[in-house]
Amino acid sequence: MHGVPMTQHQMTHQAILVLADGRIFRGQALGALGHTVGEVCFNTSMTGYQEILTDPSYTDQIITFTYPHIGNVGVNAVDMESDSVSVRGLIVRAPTRITSNYRAENDLGTWLAECNVVGISDIDTRALVRHLRDNGAQNGVIVSDGMSEEAALELARGWDGLEGRDLVGQVSRTKVESWDTGSYDLDVAKFTTPELNAHVVALDFGCKRNIFRKLVDRGLRVSIVPAASSAADILALKPDGLFLSNGPGDPAAVGYAVDTIRELLKSDVPIFGICMGHQLLSQALGLSTFKLKFGHRGGNHPVKDETTGKIEITSQNHGFAVSDTDVPTHVEITHRSLFDGTVEGLRVKGKPVFSVQYHPEASPGPQDADYLFDRFADSIRNN
Repeated sequence: MHGVPMTQHQMTHQAILVLADGRIFRGQALGALGHTVGEVCFNTSMTGYQEILTDPSYTDQIITFTYPHIGNVGVNAVDMESDSVSVRGLIVRAPTRITSNYRAENDLGTWLAECNVVGISDIDTRALVRHLRDNGAQNGVIVSDGMSEEAALELARGWDGLEGRDLVGQVSRTKVESWDTGSYDLDVAKFTTPELNAHVVALDFGCKRNIFRKLVDRGLRVSIVPAASSAADILALKPDGLFLSNGPGDPAAVGYAVDTIRELLKSDVPIFGICMGHQLLSQALGLSTFKLKFGHRGGNHPVKDETTGKIEITSQNHGFAVSDTDVPTHVEITHRSLFDGTVEGLRVKGKPVFSVQYHPEASPGPQDADYLFDRFADSIRNN
């Protein structure tokens, strides 16, 4: 991504979005002036744009928001899901010029410029989403610095894309860190500090902060370790539970983590995986993964719990999924998407090991699946 902050007099600077299949959308520059290349996809959430933009799972992606007005509540430090913006670019229909929220510390456009994020607004996002839905997520380039359409098309077609790339190693922590802060209490405007009485080791594949907060809310002290940590080093921390986090890129390219999880499965320590963690656990159990046509990204995805028959409305963000062919006899598929029937959760029979494809921590999204953190905490204490 290449850009420079956009000053006030450049607010109507023209920009274009060029897709690898040759489709071009014309609009106005948003954020920094420059050009950026990434996989263009869409998210159907109506709220939580800041949490989405700072979710490491969106690394190397250009996000299109289907909700037309983005930026209404501004941005603030508390709602960050990581230390920085993770996306390569942003596409919106109508960015709001006025921020209305007592918690706001900055407006969206200024914040994007300060973070050197290139975006485009004032395009027909409905037409773009229909194009992606019909033709699949694909490489694209946002241009607001004068790059020609021909050069942008060449850049889009020449970019490597996400399939086969290990982005986990790019976003994971490089040293062991601790986390002991719970959820944010709006009434007192500060994070909670629950009493901690058990220890979870979390493998960081690109984790969102709200996952750690949900664990701490349940009295679980968290040690966060790099994705490349060995099973021996992880078990040496004497965990009561193991957590496998979300993260970006192709799970099939993160073989070192699969090998580690396979070793960890030999222990009796409870394991809980989310998103990338679910996919890597699945591979360690003998299943395979594949790339979805346009992915699942939004806060309104219905999932059926096959074990209870209940329906959950979930928050999702993934471009890859677990295949349900050749499922080992000791593995049970527990959740499925009601959109396309793909695998959304599994468990190991006879062991306290389970995972889901979606995001029970939400942020943003519904709280229907919050019980999964209770299940993990209970499995730790029962174990």
